Amino acid sequence: MDNLIDSLKERLKEKGYKLTPQRRATLDTIIENQGKHLNTEEIYDLVKEKCPEIGLATVYRTLQLLDEMSVLSKLNLDDGCIRYELNTHEDDHQHHHLICQSCNDVIEVELDLLEHLEEEIEKKYHFIIRDHTVKFFGICSKCQ
Repeated sequence: MDNLIDSLKERLKEKGYKLTPQRRATLDTIIENQGKHLNTEEIYDLVKEKCPEIGLATVYRTLQLLDEMSVLSKLNLDDGCIRYELNTHEDDHQHHHLICQSCNDVIEVELDLLEHLEEEIEKKYHFIIRDHTVKFFGICSKCQ
């Protein structure tokens, strides 16, 4: 985690920003809850436990800044709100998600099963694919 923080400090500095205590608390919260796909309000509630003086607008601005810097990825699970996850592999494709329509649990699928399909599309349509997202909706094993 220290490497991530040091890297972020350097990237912020390059863009003329500082790693303020509020930004640090927001980032720490996201790191501590990695894999949970939290929305802004959920992140705010958790950050507020550590940093009671922080405002919702500050968390929104911090998330926007971290997204612009590719530290975070926005995730739309078609549930009406944007969720965030730590972007740990900047050059890789985003992983896929299984979304339970019963309990709303989100399961990450680390396999990239579309590599062959991407190659076919690139050849046939002369199209360079930079990334893709896949969401599968269904019922998880706990809800079956």
